[in-house]
Amino acid sequence: MMLWIRNIKIRLVRIERLAKDARKKVLDLLKKGGIKGDPEKFLNTYLQFFIIDPVKDEPTNLMRRLEHLLNIRQRRFKLGLKQVLPNLGEFTRANLEVMIEAARALDTIYRLVRHYLVLGEKTNNWVLIMQLELEMPQIVKLAETYHKALDAFKDGKPIGDGIGPLVAATLMNSGSSAVKRGVVEDTIVGVVERKNRKLYVIKAKGPGGTVGKPGEAVKKIVEELKGKVSRIIMIDAALKLEGEKTGEVIEGVGAAIGDPGPEKFKIESVAMEHNIPLDSIIIKESLEEALTPMRKEISDAVEKVIEKIDKALEERTKEGDVVIVVGVGNTIGIAQ
Repeated sequence: MMLWIRNIKIRLVRIERLAKDARKKVLDLLKKGGIKGDPEKFLNTYLQFFIIDPVKDEPTNLMRRLEHLLNIRQRRFKLGLKQVLPNLGEFTRANLEVMIEAARALDTIYRLVRHYLVLGEKTNNWVLIMQLELEMPQIVKLAETYHKALDAFKDGKPIGDGIGPLVAATLMNSGSSAVKRGVVEDTIVGVVERKNRKLYVIKAKGPGGTVGKPGEAVKKIVEELKGKVSRIIMIDAALKLEGEKTGEVIEGVGAAIGDPGPEKFKIESVAMEHNIPLDSIIIKESLEEALTPMRKEISDAVEKVIEKIDKALEERTKEGDVVIVVGVGNTIGIAQ
């Protein structure tokens, strides 16, 4: 048990260093942006900011209640950044927001590992210590992934999770007649002709670090078109299994989106209400690849995804149909 504790403490020091370095990088950016007030106090407010899940024993309006809480959290976060950094650009603030989220994740990992270590020592619980020791390599790897992501967020570089928005942006710019407009908060829709079909292509508003509200956007477009949508095609990154090839493209059905629930629920609900087939195309990548600068194997998947979209249009729709294509993911570094 003493050996396990020693090994855990060695790795815990590593995690602590990563968390402190992440904190320092965010503080440096806050100071560089000309923050009003104490940057330490501001950052401390958001590092342990929490959200309490709505009551699940009573499922009535569960998704709407959860969405309400998520919206409050997002608006408070954005308003807080805007108040202390009024001269910073919109997209730079969005990138800083993602950096704070990464720093918060590292801080949470550190505090949780420390909690279970201290608890195991206090109670002399060798089972708890053994479990923690066995999990530490994966926990350290997770912490290192979030730390690596900080530089990408800081520089505004596209990350692996942005493959969905990259496909959407490519489609939006594939025709000279593309018309782009904001449809809901932080979300863009572009209308383009392809294979004699009209595509409504949805993505988050770039190049700032945001995922937008694709579910709300799909719902609004379907309602605008009075349900005359032949198909919804979703593109997103998905975690690969160990041993699988990065950038592999596969197809399926359902709403390919990893949000807490509300956006996915809206897409599923509107598709069911109007009997719209829901296709998904995913690009496989690891968590580290999803959060760090986009690798060539992932960006090369864009053409493969578009080929599958074209095939779906030709085989499962007819000329003149209206199709919604949704590029899901963080659009940092990817404009429209």
